[in-house]
Amino acid sequence: MSLISGLAALAAASTLTGQAVPMQERPETLARLMACRGVAEATARLACFDAAAGALETAERAGDVVVIDRAGVAETRRQLFGFEMPSLPRLFGPEGATEISSIDTTLQSASLVGEGRWVFRLADGSVWRQIDSERVRFQNRPGQTVEVRKASLGSFLLTVGGSRAVRVRRQ
Repeated sequence: MSLISGLAALAAASTLTGQAVPMQERPETLARLMACRGVAEATARLACFDAAAGALETAERAGDVVVIDRAGVAETRRQLFGFEMPSLPRLFGPEGATEISSIDTTLQSASLVGEGRWVFRLADGSVWRQIDSERVRFQNRPGQTVEVRKASLGSFLLTVGGSRAVRVRRQ
């Protein structure tokens, strides 16, 4: 990774929300890189940047530091839609920054499990279990359009095609 592309990736990650990440929250390897900007003498500053960029690259390869761009954050938020994880907003910026209220995908399969409740497997890999006891009629065929949207009190509603909404929980 070149120094310039590394700095660009770090800038994208640290300004994900339009605000700089406070120094105490930065990984040590990133903090060392940022500290190099304060070195006055050009040769020493370049040596500092080279050493810090090398350490950052080593940490990234080892998996100790992960750099993710905005598109990666958006895709991760979409994949995690429906899971309750209190630290998620802090991990990907302030709450509500890129809030997802629904996802649209297609049905991979649906099966009845105990007491007439459905388990829906969606094309995006997510699995949703019906938690209400209402009957629902829909075309149980792969490829049917599915919408899952947030509802009140932290619940979710799933609609297959034109069916009535089913209250569900992510599995």
